[in-house]
Amino acid sequence: MSNQRHIIMYDAICNLCSRLVQFIIKKEKKTLFVFLPLQSPEGQSLLIEFGLPTDDIDSVVYVRNDTYYLKSSAILNALKELGGLWKLCYVFIIIPGFFRDYIYKIISRKRYKIFGKQDTCKY
Repeated sequence: MSNQRHIIMYDAICNLCSRLVQFIIKKEKKTLFVFLPLQSPEGQSLLIEFGLPTDDIDSVVYVRNDTYYLKSSAILNALKELGGLWKLCYVFIIIPGFFRDYIYKIISRKRYKIFGKQDTCKY
């Protein structure tokens, strides 16, 4: 992979995660992001590269160059890169990470029940 990488890894069977991918694809003005399911061989390889667990699919992972972000930080940093008015969401980074990630974790635990899941990945 090149030095300038912007990779969003997501749970491929989660409807909420798939909607996030669809949202970013529609809103990005330039083709910046590459999307990888966490469950894919490439996603698993990248998790290993960063020393992250390969069996934890409760987090969106955003890789920007040689740095990775998890959970709420991943989403906020991706929105910042998305540009436009979406970059204003980055202001929420001032909320302590433990609090942002606590809210993220609540949603993550209930995402299949609330939003459903797919049998296969659409991407």
